[in-house]
Order: sequence, then structure tokens, then C-alpha cells
Amino acid sequence: MAGTPSTLRAMNDRAALDLLLEHGPLSRTRIGKLTGLSKPTASQLLARLEAAGLVLATGTTEGRPGPNAQLYEVNPAAGHAAGLDVTPERILAAVADITGRTVGSYELPTPGRRTATPVVQQVTDALDGAVKAAGLARADLHRLVIGTPGAFDPGTGRLRYASHLPGWHTPTLLDELAAALPMPVEYENDVNLVAVAEQRLGAARGHEDFVLLWNEGGLGAALVLGGRLHRGWTGGAGEVGFLPVPGTPLVRQVTKANSGGYQELAGSQAIPELARELGIEDIPEGPYAEVAAALVGQAAQSQEGPHQRLLETYATRLATGLASLVSVLDPELVVLSGASLTSGGEVLRALVQSELEELAAARPKLVVGAVPEHPVLRGALESALAATRDEVFDTSR
Repeated sequence: MAGTPSTLRAMNDRAALDLLLEHGPLSRTRIGKLTGLSKPTASQLLARLEAAGLVLATGTTEGRPGPNAQLYEVNPAAGHAAGLDVTPERILAAVADITGRTVGSYELPTPGRRTATPVVQQVTDALDGAVKAAGLARADLHRLVIGTPGAFDPGTGRLRYASHLPGWHTPTLLDELAAALPMPVEYENDVNLVAVAEQRLGAARGHEDFVLLWNEGGLGAALVLGGRLHRGWTGGAGEVGFLPVPGTPLVRQVTKANSGGYQELAGSQAIPELARELGIEDIPEGPYAEVAAALVGQAAQSQEGPHQRLLETYATRLATGLASLVSVLDPELVVLSGASLTSGGEVLRALVQSELEELAAARPKLVVGAVPEHPVLRGALESALAATRDEVFDTSR
């Protein structure tokens, strides 16, 4: 079916805006070549987008042969979105402009505040801190995405698989947050958001079928099938910490225990104990996830004696659970993310790859995650920005 002129203009506008986001400032001639539009049509397009406040003229092509050409870029102030990364210890908030640049962030410590401060106030306090740092107001935000452990059941609206996040399980929480916030709010599992970040910015770019294995405060996975997150009927797809695996006793009533076989076998909390069993001395003090990452990093650098045995045992444990995942899903790629995995770098990745090839018929490529800084928060921003751009860049209205 042939498109109407207004529809075709809107499609060309969006194509040009996406190119400017991908490449940065471009000239009219370059936009014309990349889109296949004639120079007059490209000129009309840019004039239309500039009048709508979506692009800005910025600089010229100095230093090149021939006359200098005007460059254009997406107007960063055309829209803003926010993301929150929620853990039992803190809420990390950030605001990004339409280009994806973070313009304000804020961290709200939450230990000891769970019973004293309602969750709604914690969320608004964290968000307001980031908004203030960005020099904006709440009303300037187009969308907010909140990442939490577990997932909100689409049938009941209650948070599941995250009993360690007190205060977030009341049945009216989503309604209360909707009443308190003046923008659309979406909720997503934290590991799913890491997968979003890796797919758009990191090691999974260009891949539509992959598994992301996360090991930090908890052990979990995200499943991307056909380019889309697979969340499951209750939002619990990827909660592999509950997976029964060889090597540990069966954990019954896993939701009450908030753990399972794979978590007990290969989760971050198992690494310090494994190090002690192997005779590694000078185990640092601190939260178990930080200790685990430090031990794996030290072992990857040393690769001798008990450190090598730590890496080999840990790799076997990781591959034991991954074998079940890849046998069922047969993904193209597995991304290893979270500090207890990325700290092992290429050394750990190669060991897990070798073990997995012996335990499973499927042979996906394993890679180390490439979004090291606050990947949950980055995924929340990317998710919020995708919807914001669809709204702001729609010139057909």
C-alpha cells in the first residue's frame, strides 16, 4: 500500500533523526546520501526538523576540500527520560537527554530506611535528586523506567522473585507510584535491563538471539529471542538462581528460601567459601559480591596454584547451569555480565566456554559484557529513551 505524503515525510524525518543519533553531526549532503533523498528534499527535511525544534545547526565541515557545509545534530533538549536502578542498599537514578547523554544522576542510600521511609517517597526522592542535578523539573521527563530484582507479575501487579527487597511487595504500590509521578512509568527486571544495554551499546549489538548471564548480588539471566526480551507468563523468565543443578542438594520452597541450586553452586556468595576451601589466604572483608569479584579478579591475574583451581572450579559450576539454558534455547550468543563474571575477563570466559562445550550439544559463542558502568541503570535509560524517541520524533501528528 502506497504511503501518503505525510506518512512518507514522517518516515524520512525519523530515518534522518536516527542517522544523526548514530553518526553525530551530519551535513545536508551526507544525510541525502545516507537516506537516498535528493538535495532539495533533504533541505526541506532539515528545515522542517529545525522548525520543530528537533535538530540544531552546529558548526561546519571545516578542513575539507570545497566550501564549508553546515552540520546538523539532534537537539539534546528535545526530550528527557529517566531510569532507576533499585537494590536493597540504594536507589541509583539518572536523567538522559534525547541523544542518550546522562545529564544528571543521584544515589539515595536505603539501608535502614525500608521501614522508616515509604517506597514511593524513596523513588521520588531519588528521582528528584537526579532531576535537580540535571537542572530540570519532573514535568520535563517524558518517561521513567525502574529496574528492580525480580519482576512485577502482570496479572497481579505485585513484585515476585525478590523477597530481599522489603517494602516493594504491597499490592497497591504501582498505583501509588502512578499517582505520585507525572510521567509514564515502566518496570523491568534488572538483568533484563542489562541485556537491553548490551544489545544496544555493548557485546550483543547485532544479535537477536542471546542469553545474558548475570552474577553479582544475585545470579540471574535474561533471554532475548528474535530481538525481543522473553519475560515469561509471570515475568520470571531468567530467574535461573532457582534452577536445580547437580552439585548441590535440592532446595525446596525456593521462593521462601530466596535461593536455589544454581545460586548455591555458582552465585557470588559461594566464591569466598570456595576460596577458603582451596586454601586461598588474605580473603578481603566486605559485602560478598564485592569480595567475590575481587577474588575472581585476583585469580584471573595469578592463574597459579589455588587461584587456578578456583577459576577452574568456578567455570565448571557456571557451565553446569548454562548447559541447561543453552540446551533448551540454543542461543547464538551468551554474554557474561556482573562483577563476579566480568572480573575474570577473557581468562574465565575461555574456561567457561571450554567446559560448556563438553556439557552441552549447543555451541554458542561466549563473550564478556561490554557495558561495565552501572549496566542496569544504562539499560533503564536506553529503554526509556526508545519510547521517548518514538513519541518525540513522531512528526506525523
